[in-house]
Amino acid sequence: MPIMGEAQSLKESAPFPQPSFQAAIQPAVNIGIVGHVDHGKTTLLERLSGKWADTHSEEIKRGITIRLGYADVSFYFCDACKSYGVKSKCLSCNKEASFLRKVSFVDAPGHESLMATMLAGATIIDGAVLLVAANEECPQPQTREHLMALEIIGVKNLVIVQNKVDLVSEEKALKNYEQIKKFISGTPFQDSVIIPISAQHNAGISSLIQAFEAIIPTPQRDVSSSTQFLVARSFDVNKPGTPITALVGGVLGGVIKRGVLREGQDVEIRPGYEVEERNKKIWKPLFTKATSIKSGGSAIPEAYPGGSLGIMTNLDPSIVYADKLAGSIVGVPGALPPVWDILTLNIHLLKRAVGLKEELVVENIKKAEALMLNVNSAATVGIVLEVKKDLTAMKLKLPVCAEVGSRVTVSRMISNRFRLIGYGIIKEK
Repeated sequence: MPIMGEAQSLKESAPFPQPSFQAAIQPAVNIGIVGHVDHGKTTLLERLSGKWADTHSEEIKRGITIRLGYADVSFYFCDACKSYGVKSKCLSCNKEASFLRKVSFVDAPGHESLMATMLAGATIIDGAVLLVAANEECPQPQTREHLMALEIIGVKNLVIVQNKVDLVSEEKALKNYEQIKKFISGTPFQDSVIIPISAQHNAGISSLIQAFEAIIPTPQRDVSSSTQFLVARSFDVNKPGTPITALVGGVLGGVIKRGVLREGQDVEIRPGYEVEERNKKIWKPLFTKATSIKSGGSAIPEAYPGGSLGIMTNLDPSIVYADKLAGSIVGVPGALPPVWDILTLNIHLLKRAVGLKEELVVENIKKAEALMLNVNSAATVGIVLEVKKDLTAMKLKLPVCAEVGSRVTVSRMISNRFRLIGYGIIKEK
């Protein structure tokens, strides 16, 4: 079968980075798991990490991912049987396996009504795995939309997973494989490897890890610039009934984009919080201390760009609970990018809207329409104030902190859902 041949061609091609104390603790890379709803993203993440990412009560009830899910996984290689796994002892021969690297997986929602969350998660990843169910036609609406989102935000390294092969015959698996090849033809991902697996039965995982090692390398990181930490989640970890004397500050979850963050470091958070002064609502930055840094449940003295982290702070938990600070940027006081409440973009529209079964031509942006915007890990709505030849000015419902030149994904309300229609580049005020 061609799909097995592609997996076979990856043998002996994966890099083996030298392990270090830091590498074993902090994940080196973020890998996003994207795809249409119910194609097996969360199940695959559970097979790799042993952690079920859908822990929110509503997610368990509805069986879909609503918020971004995170899990850290260590990859190992067994030299005796040449297989890859997630345990220090090889499951095939029970011999000790060599540590390769630790990675963070980000499980993004596949449901069409949750594209804002998916787009926010996509901006913090270094590579991605696109899941396609072998027992359904390809592409499904969100399969198309997620692939386009990855292309727009500049993700280069992609592994495609053909999941649920246990549910179909070999003939149907091959037909689905051809559909996937046709779907990615003409895109930047047309040469992507396609790995057949059954996440439910833990089959094909070794080949998949091998593909991750070969195709999604750990990129060069900027550790010399001023620190920027992108907040993707924020929450209160105190349980109901905790005595006041035992309460701890709010927690920020996300990734370091650049620089180094150290335990005890004073930090600024932008956009911050909303206040009213002289009958006008304004946003002021928050200042706090990174009292502790957690990676996979372990405290570390300092953190570098790479996988997902948790920052313990001394912020009042009421400020951070329920992702209230998601989309913020944390960094050295006075050194963060500007905060925008009016954004001017140089917008590039797609020819057709994605996420729909039928093709729909993208019309020009109109004055006063509402568009959903995603920049870094932030999601907001912009009301169009002015449209010129090359520039579009928008008033934001929630301000964002971002550098000039940052890429912003743009979505429009179509058929009662925000659909991806293009991207913009932030220009000077």
